[in-house]
Amino acid sequence: MYILPAIDLMDGKCVRLIQGDYHKQMVYRDNPVDQAAEFRQAGAQWLHVVDLDGAKIGKSVNADTIAAIVNADLGLKVEVGGGIRDEDSIKRMLNAGVDRVIIGTRAVNDFGWFTQMVEKYPNKLVLGLDARGSKVAIEGWTQEGSHSLLEFAKQAAHMPIAAIIYTDISKDGMMAGPNFERTGELAAAVSVPVIASGGVTTLEDIKKLAPLQVEGAIVGRALYEGTLDLKDAIAAAGR
Repeated sequence: MYILPAIDLMDGKCVRLIQGDYHKQMVYRDNPVDQAAEFRQAGAQWLHVVDLDGAKIGKSVNADTIAAIVNADLGLKVEVGGGIRDEDSIKRMLNAGVDRVIIGTRAVNDFGWFTQMVEKYPNKLVLGLDARGSKVAIEGWTQEGSHSLLEFAKQAAHMPIAAIIYTDISKDGMMAGPNFERTGELAAAVSVPVIASGGVTTLEDIKKLAPLQVEGAIVGRALYEGTLDLKDAIAAAGR
């Protein structure tokens, strides 16, 4: 299992939201490039970036900041999500040097389109499934969809997607541990890599995730608040 430190962008700054609430945000760093460099120095191989402004309005807002992170040539692989809902946005991110692109809302709302995009960009697209309970949420977590998390994941897993990122919204930013049970169910139900997100706070959380056969764990607020050291997390995860 590998660790993906997270940078969530609003107005070009590193922030975290509490349970996806845009009115409950904490600004941690004004310069995301500096933050990415620190993560790399600590041993990170991947960086998880979310354009929160983009997720809310449905189109990329922080593209310049994302490009600056990629162009800094830190030696990090970068995955990006948030507001990427058309092919032009996918191409723009890939052409900017992003390694893989996360699609959430558009994939859930228009599975036919998502299927076409996966066929055109095999192993470059990640399905972002954000859920409250067993139901997938959309529109930057502001709406609950009608799709079952497990059934939708199983349907998508037959395609050449790079991974599925599962976030339990009720856990995100709460520093109370991830949803181990549902994460394990998802990882066991599909053959594609599953990445856990939301609530990963301590070394114990990472040790409990590893046996669930998830490929990675996204960590955000815990790194910024100091409850988890990235070097220790990477060592505990095994790579």
